[in-house]
This record gives sequence, C-alpha cells and structure tokens, in this order.
Amino acid sequence: MITIKELKKSFDGFEVLKGVNLSIPENKVTFIMGQSGTGKSVLLKHMVGLLKPDSGEIWFENKDITKLSEKELQKVRRKIGFLFQEGALFDSMTVKENVMFPLKEHFKISKTEMEKVAEDLLSVVDLLPAKDKYPSELSGGMKKRAALARTLALKPQVVLFDEPTTGLDPILQVSILELIKNLKEKYNLTCVIVSHDLNLAFKFADYIAFLHGGIIIEIGTPEEIKTSTNEFIKKFVESASL
Repeated sequence: MITIKELKKSFDGFEVLKGVNLSIPENKVTFIMGQSGTGKSVLLKHMVGLLKPDSGEIWFENKDITKLSEKELQKVRRKIGFLFQEGALFDSMTVKENVMFPLKEHFKISKTEMEKVAEDLLSVVDLLPAKDKYPSELSGGMKKRAALARTLALKPQVVLFDEPTTGLDPILQVSILELIKNLKEKYNLTCVIVSHDLNLAFKFADYIAFLHGGIIIEIGTPEEIKTSTNEFIKKFVESASL
C-alpha cells in the first residue's frame, strides 16, 4: 500500500528522520507511536507529499511520490486523505458546505448530487442534525467528525490521522476511534494514526509502529508490542500501564 524507504529529513541542521523504513499494511489500522517531538507528524506529512524529504522514497501505487510534481501530487491526495490535528474546517462555511468543498474542487457534479453525498456522509458520522451549523458552534468531537466526513468525500483508499483524539475527553477519544474503525470496515480503508496514547493503540490498532531516534525501531501487532524485548518499548509499555 505505502512503502517508505530510507526516509531522511532535517530542519535547520537538526535531523528528525534518520532513515525511516516502514510498510503500511493494506486495509488495516496502523498506529505510529513515539514520544512528543520525535517526528511522527513530520513522517505523516511526507506520506501525502506535504513535505519533501532530503532523501529516501515513498511508494504508493507503483510511484515514488517524492518525485512527483505538485499537479501529480493532487491526484495522489484524492486517494490519500489527511486529517489535520485541529480538523482545519473552514469557519465561514456550514458543516455541509465544508463536506461539499472537496467535491466542488475535484468533481463536475450537480449541486444536488453534492448535497446528497455530503448529507450521506454526515449521516454516517452521526452529524446530520448539525449540517447547517458553523464550526464555531460545534464541540471538539463534532469538529473531528465533520472533518472526517469531509476527508471521506473524495473516497480515499488511505486516511492519515494526526493525533485525532487530542483535546477530547476519554469517552470522546474512544468514540472517535470506534468511528474510525467502523469506517475502515465500511469503506475498506487503510488507516494510519499518529498518537502517543499506547492504551488506545492497544485497543484499536491492528499494527503499532514505534518511531524513536529518527527510525522505526519496531512494528508489530498489539500483542507483539506488549511482549517486545526492545528496552525503549518496554519502558513505554510500562508507563502506559501505570
């Protein structure tokens, strides 16, 4: 699905990614874990071409996306959805208009068709009653669901989530991840979730990858991660169980 080879990236002389190698399993939920500031979000942005690496490759559908032009990347971004940490909704648009926006940008379909797609998606994320509200009128959890509906409008194969549970209470965190898991099944999605909450990863991940020291030090199922012999991962697991 997505294969990353020897990815390196520096900012102002500081090497954040030092040769990342990672294959994302298809139609699975993969969590990318690690301490704050280790480059998890940086890695995610490379996967959709929002950042260019200093060196290395990212393969998707037999193309190295690091070599693509901006025009070619636009086509890739229709297949790889990216959900920003803050949701990135347009404040001047209603919830329904936000979901319709990518349809207007990418498809030549009637307004009636766009409205139907938007309302169907809002129904799926349990937000149809709020379709005419503005982002400022929504709770944190509702904003996340609205942003998710907008991301799904282009029918992506892959969805990348940057800390989707940040700022939510524990009940809402679980409900958002349950929604993501259900949508993965419904639409046959490949999901990649950046997080630092290992307990949520144990509950919802098919696979967990650990980014540490600028490289992926291990990827495995939750059970494999729980029994890892890697010293850093063992400490991470122990701290999560406190």
